[in-house]
Amino acid sequence: MLKKMGEAVARVARKVNETVESGSDTLDLAECKLVSFPIGIYKVLRNVSGQIHLITLANNELKSLTSKFMTTFSQLRELHLEGNFLHRLPSEVSALQHLKAIDLSRNQFQDFPEQLTALPALETINLEENEIVGEQGGLEDSRSNLRTSPGNCFSQDRCARGEAGRHASLAQHQPPLQPTQRRGARDRPAAHQV
Repeated sequence: MLKKMGEAVARVARKVNETVESGSDTLDLAECKLVSFPIGIYKVLRNVSGQIHLITLANNELKSLTSKFMTTFSQLRELHLEGNFLHRLPSEVSALQHLKAIDLSRNQFQDFPEQLTALPALETINLEENEIVGEQGGLEDSRSNLRTSPGNCFSQDRCARGEAGRHASLAQHQPPLQPTQRRGARDRPAAHQV
């Protein structure tokens, strides 16, 4: 057990050092068995955090992200958090004013993270394979440029196809809604049960 933990820590350190030494705009900490974002990384990346535009924390064991994560990496364009145990985002996600895409698939969200509707650059939100049930609230009113599919993936261009736990994406997307247009329950396609 300790050997595996040591290997995971060494892997994280190696990936962080690669990002710093290469001056890369990407930090890839996918599949590192992280239960939280390591505090020590903030210090190591303090001189380059503003140039990091893509962070991948996919397939870890994260239960939450801190406000410090959001404010430290405020220049992010893409954030991959799929395959974790997240159920909410901190309100400081509003600091991600340049974020264009966020992947929250395969997590434990029960409600649509409404804070995301306030991000001006956001084009793609993937929420497939979460526990979201019911209507998506004010999404249509707040972000009329986003298209929705029954698979809980919201995208300006397209949604990833495939099985989505309780929901499956339909082959065809609905047209974008106008700011004043709302779909009635009878106009919404039903989600497929798998």
